[in-house]
Amino acid sequence: MGWLFLKVLLAGMTFSGLLYPLVDFSISGKTRAPKPNIVIILADDMGWGDLGANWAEAKGTTNLDKMASEGMRFVDFHAAASTCSPSRASLLTGRLGLRNGVTHNFAVTSVGGLPLNETTLAEVLQRAGYVTAMIGKWHLGHHSSYHPNFRGFDYYFGIPYSHDMGCTDTPGYNYPPCPACPQSDGLWRSPERDCYTDVALPLYENLNIVEQPVNLSGLARKYAEKAVEFIEQASTHGRPFLLYVGLAHMHVPLSATPPSENPWSKRAYHASLREMDSLVGQIKDKVSHVAKENTLLWFTGDNGPWAQKCELAGSVGPFFGLWQTHQGGSSAKQTTWEGGHRVPALAYWPGRIPANVTSTALLSILDIFPTAIALAGASLPPNRNFDGLDASKVLFGRSQVGHRVLFHPNSGAAGEYGALQTVRLDHHKAFFITGGIPHLDPDLTDSASLLQRFCLCLPSAGITGGAKACDGSTGPEQRHASPLIFNLEDDAAEAMPLQRGSPEYQAVLPKVTSVLADVLRDIADDNVSRADYSQDPSATPCCNPYQIACRCQTV
Repeated sequence: MGWLFLKVLLAGMTFSGLLYPLVDFSISGKTRAPKPNIVIILADDMGWGDLGANWAEAKGTTNLDKMASEGMRFVDFHAAASTCSPSRASLLTGRLGLRNGVTHNFAVTSVGGLPLNETTLAEVLQRAGYVTAMIGKWHLGHHSSYHPNFRGFDYYFGIPYSHDMGCTDTPGYNYPPCPACPQSDGLWRSPERDCYTDVALPLYENLNIVEQPVNLSGLARKYAEKAVEFIEQASTHGRPFLLYVGLAHMHVPLSATPPSENPWSKRAYHASLREMDSLVGQIKDKVSHVAKENTLLWFTGDNGPWAQKCELAGSVGPFFGLWQTHQGGSSAKQTTWEGGHRVPALAYWPGRIPANVTSTALLSILDIFPTAIALAGASLPPNRNFDGLDASKVLFGRSQVGHRVLFHPNSGAAGEYGALQTVRLDHHKAFFITGGIPHLDPDLTDSASLLQRFCLCLPSAGITGGAKACDGSTGPEQRHASPLIFNLEDDAAEAMPLQRGSPEYQAVLPKVTSVLADVLRDIADDNVSRADYSQDPSATPCCNPYQIACRCQTV
């Protein structure tokens, strides 16, 4: 790893105070018109209905609700996938998983990450003169050149993957206890899971592990401090900046409530929600204090709530996915039902984004990449196609038009990872797979061939009806002679699909089949990447490999 440290050291200059030792905040070249600062805050496993501005039953999002009243709220905004790594990869590339190669989550032992031939938003803005920072959960590869410092971020402070993928000294809810299991005759002993065999969760500052296992109860405070410091330093030195904050909230384990209280209580979730809201409020306050006239702050989520966690999961609002839940299984995280990918989203930029506006435009996390690049006056990377659009006109109140079509990939509920099994066309939504392999109509010939080749020709063994629900059910395998089609204007809960013989169904069917076939042709002709999902224990982050479990303190 020595050459990696050298590479980073050569990339930056020492800054006084040593808060950001690898970041060069100085301005070089001729003075130009100021570029806008961009702050992206991504919540984890937050439900659409967790935002008070969206759902009156929600409590504890005072700062976010204030941001909604001072900016723009998006009510038809979607994650590009309904699980962690694919959603983050799409945010940073503007491309679906079938293009950027990231179709499912990376592990603690993953060798690879977001393919190196994919260009991140941070890399584009870095070349455009921005100073860049990533704070929080990365989950796009931590080994070798997949680390954030080599993907366009001048500064990194955070954890390399989800915080349930390691252990902590003070276990959170739904979390294995520590310490690590002792060895007996060279073998790990794990009596009734009262010890943990996996490596402890590391906290990075740039390439250094500064704490392992990380203290989750203090993580929100540290994230807020680092974000505020970065904004202050960049603003003081007149550098345009990109700050990407990947929160640990609302993923389990929840850390805001002491473990002595009953973990299976909604109180724990509400406490963690309030903690997250406070963290966002601190970042927004700093932006408002030093650079609000020239800073876009964009808040959203990576996917819907993790229903399997029962009281520790958030609210989908009115998007219940009733067709699925009545048959068993979840209709939230990991699924292509609305609860899995429709997420809260807010944009704040006083003087540019109109205040207290609700946008119904159909938008996606995919749009953050091209929008930020356009606002920065930079150019999209060449020789590849993108799935996002420049949403500037929507942000500035000049349009209510977003996507006409969105594609929702499988993120682990049923089918093949990354398969585009659900299509949103205006206010209609068609499910080609809910838990099995559809039998395509024989008159769909050419389109059917493409669908079978790229997304629907899947083995049936082991495919179930959805993600796991709170009761442990997943639902039966489902096969559809023709896709289920819902009219979301009339049926946001996705309870009753259109009758296949109805005029409305017959009018929509060829359109959704055609747009899906078109995007699959486009992907087949595109410059696509393939992620390395191989695993090796040597790729596991560890501050001290000579101890039974990796344990170190902040230096």
